Amino acid sequence: MDKIFSESAYEEMISRLFCRFPSFQKVGAGAYKPGIANMEFADQLMGHPHRNYKIIHVAGTNGKGSVSNMLASSLSSVGLKVGLYTSPHILDFRERMRVVSDEGTVLVSKEFVWNFVRQWQDTFDHLDMSFFEITTLMALNWFADQEVDCVVLETGLGGRLDSTNIVTPVLSVITNIGLDHCDMLGDTLPEIAFEKAGIIKPKVPVVVGESHPETDPVFERKVLYTNISETEYMGNRTAIMSLLTFADKVVPALWDCHEEILDRMDLRGEYQRKNLRTVLAALDVLGRILSPYARPDRTSLINAITHTASRTGFRGRWDRISEDPLTICDIGHNEHGLKYNFTQLRKMRTEGECSHLIIVYGSVADKDVDSVIHLLPDDAVYVFTQAHGKRALPALSIFDKYQKFCAESGRDSGDVHVVDNVAEAVCLARSISAALKSEDADSRPLIYIGGSTYVVSEALALPI
Repeated sequence: MDKIFSESAYEEMISRLFCRFPSFQKVGAGAYKPGIANMEFADQLMGHPHRNYKIIHVAGTNGKGSVSNMLASSLSSVGLKVGLYTSPHILDFRERMRVVSDEGTVLVSKEFVWNFVRQWQDTFDHLDMSFFEITTLMALNWFADQEVDCVVLETGLGGRLDSTNIVTPVLSVITNIGLDHCDMLGDTLPEIAFEKAGIIKPKVPVVVGESHPETDPVFERKVLYTNISETEYMGNRTAIMSLLTFADKVVPALWDCHEEILDRMDLRGEYQRKNLRTVLAALDVLGRILSPYARPDRTSLINAITHTASRTGFRGRWDRISEDPLTICDIGHNEHGLKYNFTQLRKMRTEGECSHLIIVYGSVADKDVDSVIHLLPDDAVYVFTQAHGKRALPALSIFDKYQKFCAESGRDSGDVHVVDNVAEAVCLARSISAALKSEDADSRPLIYIGGSTYVVSEALALPI
């Protein structure tokens, strides 16, 4: 490894991190290393940097990124300096760790990344640490270096055995539970909920975004059993259960203006309605925990939430990258998330916001595409594609699954194209849009690009 920092040396280091220590973003399940023993050991060597600030720990199947960014934007609006750790990144590795304040959002510097990896390289090699373990340690150290007041820390996969679960937060947030990463987390909702509930700690309040009859008992038992040994809670079930809040069963303080927030919010996906309620419920709890946040200015707080994407640099969530043609990118990739996206697209067409749907869709090979195919809107033009990388499901395989679904359901497959790279797929979608407008100047086609983070990442990197 070079001893002197340079742009080229930095890029080479990042490439080696991805290859030598695979990331889930690059290789999928093969990068998943359950267990936190190595993390605890390395954290001890580094002096437990996360003990220098308060932490809000966020887990869940969908919405973790949106909830984390909204919380960070909100907390920064009262003068707090907020660390924000999320994954995956869309365009730049450094997106994973940011500091958000009223002065703006700052990404970790390339120099810090370089110096941190060089300093701890032998430890990483000795422990055979994964990409996500290294990145998490890097973030926890950088936040301490930046002297942040608090950190919103998003888990990677699961929670119980996640690399981030070495921390003791002041609040745990679990957005929702859906069937995703079943090969690693379990085949049923209760099994997955058990893994996510692993971030629950003694005497730490918990906000669960969406209640469900199959998963609620899992969270209730986890809160109860985690606290039952605490002397002051012994025999007091009511006190213990007061630590648990289901966001959809309470009326948060700012819920009276949630429609106003949703109308103005730069995170435009319909699914943000549930994420917003989770955030507002979490803010109510934080108001009792973080003293500077006890009496936030209502107007400043609403403004911070409505401008989350612009304040934190958040991309890839119902991201309008062009108005002509109207083009939306969204990294929703599983059945739980895509049902909201495709429903919103149908609604936009029904209500006249667009005249035609052109959907550029790609997936990764380890996703259950069959569970998504039936959600695809009918009467849309489809351009099936694939991102670069080993995880990508071949576009032709998606086409075959779609054709099979149409044949079995009696649905007309309509206008379908197969393009094996994202750049050409987006170019084709724009050509189709232009042709529709040439036939009818009043038409307003909508291009939707999604199905995987990698498809969206490559699309966002294209010149608009």
